[in-house]
Amino acid sequence: MNVVRIGDRAVGEGAPVYVIAEAGSNHDQDLDQARRLIDVAADAGADAVKFQTFTSDRIVAETKTRAKYLDAILPPDETMASLFRKLELPYEWHAILKEHAEAAGLDFISSAFDELAVDLLHGLDVKVYKVATYELWHLPLIRYIARLGRPMICSTGMASIGEVEDAVRAVAAEGNLDNLILLHCTVNYPPPFADLNLRAMETMRTAFRVPVGYSDHTPGWTAPVVAAALGAAVIEKHFTTSRDRPGPDHRFALEPDELAAMVRAIRDTQASLGDGVKRMAPAEADLYVTARRSLHAAHDIEAGEVMTPDCVAILRPGTGIEVRDLEKVIGRTARRRIERHEPLTWDSL
Repeated sequence: MNVVRIGDRAVGEGAPVYVIAEAGSNHDQDLDQARRLIDVAADAGADAVKFQTFTSDRIVAETKTRAKYLDAILPPDETMASLFRKLELPYEWHAILKEHAEAAGLDFISSAFDELAVDLLHGLDVKVYKVATYELWHLPLIRYIARLGRPMICSTGMASIGEVEDAVRAVAAEGNLDNLILLHCTVNYPPPFADLNLRAMETMRTAFRVPVGYSDHTPGWTAPVVAAALGAAVIEKHFTTSRDRPGPDHRFALEPDELAAMVRAIRDTQASLGDGVKRMAPAEADLYVTARRSLHAAHDIEAGEVMTPDCVAILRPGTGIEVRDLEKVIGRTARRRIERHEPLTWDSL
């Protein structure tokens, strides 16, 4: 399986999970809010913070058709186009936010929704390009990004394995397959857990031999932790400064303390997986001696006395002869006097 390098970070098999804190449109077209989001992501221990780069007139038509999940939060007559105009990240903010993110120790990422967005990000020398789920079928855009020869992350929500393959082939045709990372995803805001199908990550790893991660839109952080346990190379998760803020993406996002807890849980989960070899862990070394049982003298035993079953007690600590050697002890003779509850040793018999 490939390992993709994003700057100085390795992403893929054997590397730490690359955690992307998804600010998305939760900047609310407020530059100070965008900066606060970056600070929250850094404080939480994320590896990257991600925004979205688009202009409304280049992403959606002026139509009354809109996603059903928006009915609960938007006026009946508001269109997707008018909503997207409120969510645009001004082009002139990108350099400011990238500088702020890098000063905080984060990679700056933004989903590019058209070629002009790609050009803007390329001019800023971003380390990695993100293709949003809804653009997986936009193969001209995927090819445009792939030609840059940089790392790229493609989300795959709603897609069949064949549709993912179309995107992978587009990247491969431009010679950039070694820089590709795929994210499994189930879109809706939020989706039910029963629809997540996290085992699809392994299906994509096997099929395409590239690093595979998970982009999450569920409440809480159960799914990201499970994904980390299943070997996700990347975790992407929406966050906000407060779910009480207006806007379509705040209500299912994590708040600052929750984002930090998710990152800790992901790190702990990956650390807990180990290498699969069954052996005593370093943390168990003391209890291996003090809490296991071993063979002790059941009573005072005189030198020359023959060991019978009544002479032996199986007690803690494990500083004496192993319990599995009990039959080898019976019938032996004590070399010296052995006190009651003294651990039996081969030197004493």
